[in-house]
Amino acid sequence: SDHNPVDNHTCHCSVCKAVTGQPTTHVAFFRYADVEVDNMAGLKRQPFNVKNPDGPLELCTCAECGAPIMLDDKMHRIRAIVPNLMGFDEGFPAATYHAFYNPATGVPKPHDGRPVYEGLRPDFAWPDPS
Repeated sequence: SDHNPVDNHTCHCSVCKAVTGQPTTHVAFFRYADVEVDNMAGLKRQPFNVKNPDGPLELCTCAECGAPIMLDDKMHRIRAIVPNLMGFDEGFPAATYHAFYNPATGVPKPHDGRPVYEGLRPDFAWPDPS
């Protein structure tokens, strides 16, 4: 995309951990229309959250090789990427905060100078559907 993300965070949620195998996941949300897909037919779609298969987010992978491409919102609000897993270089903007941190997991609270929230940042508003 030639556009900046509308949200850019380090995610601590259990779904991202299960999908990526990482303890935390850098996630960037873009407005749905700001991310163009060259070959929609070449995508394999599966629920992002296996415990909520009818939820709004789908994990899109390459139908040929299985590489993760993006998260696609069935409501057409956002498309999300995980920079380190989806081919973006180190020049991608850093996450600006921590999302979905849950102290009950026993993981120490991050102390890297970025805000830490139990959900998305309080001022985040889902974009209107495209």
